[in-house]
Amino acid sequence: MNPEILDIVSSMQPITLAEMKAVQLMNRVDTKYLVTSAQLCDILRGVRERYFVQEAEGHRLSPYRTIYYDTPELTMYRIHHDRHLVRDKVRVRTYVDSNLSFCEVKHKTNKGRTKKKRIAVQPRYNIVEDPEAAAFLKEQQPYPIESLSPHLETVFDRITLVNFEKTERLTIDCNLHFNNLAKGTTASMDPLVVMELKQDGRARSLFKEVLFALRIKPFKISKYCIGTCLTCPEVRQNRFKPKLRRIHKLKNIS
Repeated sequence: MNPEILDIVSSMQPITLAEMKAVQLMNRVDTKYLVTSAQLCDILRGVRERYFVQEAEGHRLSPYRTIYYDTPELTMYRIHHDRHLVRDKVRVRTYVDSNLSFCEVKHKTNKGRTKKKRIAVQPRYNIVEDPEAAAFLKEQQPYPIESLSPHLETVFDRITLVNFEKTERLTIDCNLHFNNLAKGTTASMDPLVVMELKQDGRARSLFKEVLFALRIKPFKISKYCIGTCLTCPEVRQNRFKPKLRRIHKLKNIS
């Protein structure tokens, strides 16, 4: 990681996990961006005087590990690729510092809204073998439990910012790597950074103003789908090719 990023983040005012719970975004709009580490430095310099950085147990950079599940035919990937409005993602997310894991189902409706439900689980390779998690998955998603297996692992470090007005939250995912658990292949997006802005739709955003000044536009990206493309080139990916070209172009100029 660019050392300047860490220097800027270490200079920002901290906010605790308990204080983060007060950031209620009831009329929320989510927007994703893809930037280089150099662009991230410019962004952080532009917002650091007006944003908190989340600090947990003295750490401002939090490692995450996520395992995505799918069917042998990669049904969830293919539904996303084919632009179905209604779709699901099944994953287990582990917060490495605290060793807490959650089995999660993300459901996207035909209205474009994303609903996420999760339960705490014990870390294990295949969560379907956990009776409680299997019961949860059977209730929350449409695929037969016996058809689901670990497909893709994503590993990254996350920085979380909150503006002083507490009307928006920004996650910044760095050092992003993919491991295809079915094929044994790997890929990396480093030094690119995936950012997601979660904001109150009614509020002014300094972050968006800084991005506008830097001519950085939103970029829709699914870590699961891009990671699958990068680690499994033979999978059907026509609709993702413009995104893949953009990723390769940014990596080449980083």
